[in-house]
Amino acid sequence: MKKAEVYILSGFLGSGKTSLLKRLLAVEHRTGRKTAVMMNELGQVSIDSDVVDEGDVTLKELLGGCICCSIQDKLEAQLQGLLIEDEPEVIYIETTGAAHPVEVLDAILSPLFADKLIIKGIITTVDGIRWMDRKLLSPQLQQLILEQVRHADLILVNKMNELKENEQAKITFEIQSINPNARCLLTNFSQVSIEQLRNLSISVEKVAQPSRLNLTTFVFQFKSAISQTAFEDFLKHLPDTIYRIKGYLKFDYSNLPFLFQFSYGMPLYMKEDMNMPLNLVFIGENIHWNEIKMQLENLEK
Repeated sequence: MKKAEVYILSGFLGSGKTSLLKRLLAVEHRTGRKTAVMMNELGQVSIDSDVVDEGDVTLKELLGGCICCSIQDKLEAQLQGLLIEDEPEVIYIETTGAAHPVEVLDAILSPLFADKLIIKGIITTVDGIRWMDRKLLSPQLQQLILEQVRHADLILVNKMNELKENEQAKITFEIQSINPNARCLLTNFSQVSIEQLRNLSISVEKVAQPSRLNLTTFVFQFKSAISQTAFEDFLKHLPDTIYRIKGYLKFDYSNLPFLFQFSYGMPLYMKEDMNMPLNLVFIGENIHWNEIKMQLENLEK
């Protein structure tokens, strides 16, 4: 099965995510690619789903919580169903304004199907006026906006027609000092060329390629059972900038695999009652994945 491209649309409330999605869907309609949209709303009623023409696009709505925390299980089920039933070529995931990019990536990359996705990038929209006035927000919201910018691969700063030239320059300087690796575009109504999105890529395949971007993902598939002692020794020597690991692994003393989760340096094992694909998904920043890959391969020897 051909891998599906995934674009994550991030950004605070009212910053232009829906305008961007409309533009992207119009382009996909012209190119004829099989497209799906996953739209996350915190409330129980969808507000933005009317932007999707369901004749052309498969729409999955995730209501009643944020995909990066309270409804992760629902996201995994919806995404797996989408890949099996619809086989889209491209998936756009519009997050809530409250979503943290690392948590969203973690929610999307299920070990059941991570190897069937190409995560093309996180596109963050920023309201230029709100950015200028962000100090008026609560400390938590200020931090969230900074995190959304810091982990983006492409940043669209909207409402440029409402800002003076010196304000535009100030915003660009501030954003690029927070995230020098992402391209920052000054726009109105999220106007961006599709070519600029096609060139994104944060995905690191099974054999990791060097990337100029900070936040990257890596999927490793074990072929056999391994020693738990050796695996835990591997964990102890991991860089601090590996934020998440999750997946299934089989130890040499057990016939069935364990679900493994690793967050903030804490490992968690849960015994499964059936065989699962032995995929392990990593999310980290400035990691040499080839070194991690070699260490994992050595565990099987």
